[in-house]
Amino acid sequence: MKINYKQKQLIDELFNNVKSKYSEIKYKHLEVSPDDPEHIWIIIEADMDEEREIEMTHFAAELQNDILMEYGYAISIMAENPNSVYA
Repeated sequence: MKINYKQKQLIDELFNNVKSKYSEIKYKHLEVSPDDPEHIWIIIEADMDEEREIEMTHFAAELQNDILMEYGYAISIMAENPNSVYA
């Protein structure tokens, strides 16, 4: 995956803004969306309860939308929660 300087700057800014409010998150790696090669995913570990994870997702969504509207880059925080139980 190739990212330019501005994308790297926006990725760092998005992650740091979310981390400042949700300090328990940890950066894992970047991925490209399988549906859209222009959409960058920031994969994080979010060791938190479901309610807090939902709150974090809503907070990040507003920041992600601002980036998309202002710069035209689709960048998203994608949480992996080790506490999640799938039925």
